[in-house]
Amino acid sequence: MTLLSAALTVLLAAAAERPALIVAGPEPPVRMERATVLTPADGPPVILYAATNATDQSLDQFTVMAFVFKADGTLKARQIAPARRTLEARETKYSTIVLDGSPIDPTDVIVIGINQVQRGPSDTWWRADLQPAAEAAVPLKKR
Repeated sequence: MTLLSAALTVLLAAAAERPALIVAGPEPPVRMERATVLTPADGPPVILYAATNATDQSLDQFTVMAFVFKADGTLKARQIAPARRTLEARETKYSTIVLDGSPIDPTDVIVIGINQVQRGPSDTWWRADLQPAAEAAVPLKKR
């Protein structure tokens, strides 16, 4: 664990930062509080985000979806992070998603949100189609 913390500290110290745009579906049980795109000198960009359980019950897992748009608003890539486990009532956890699905240009716009949450202990899922919200969040540049 100490080695992981040290590696993350080195990554953060050597990375350029910029905010990611955050979108959400209707009445999400988990809210994304903030998201920052970290671009290291070597390797793919990483999004560091904070997710908060907005309910009074434990949640078994949730998944995060990131979208990469070209500067003109064209969708370039879509990526889903593996499920994040257990988020207690009102708890906030920090996690990351590595954007290694396609090359990211400095002018690309990154949008992120939580697209699925499993309420625990059950098989009940909350789901949201984030793509329309992500497309609407990207400022279109005139050609």
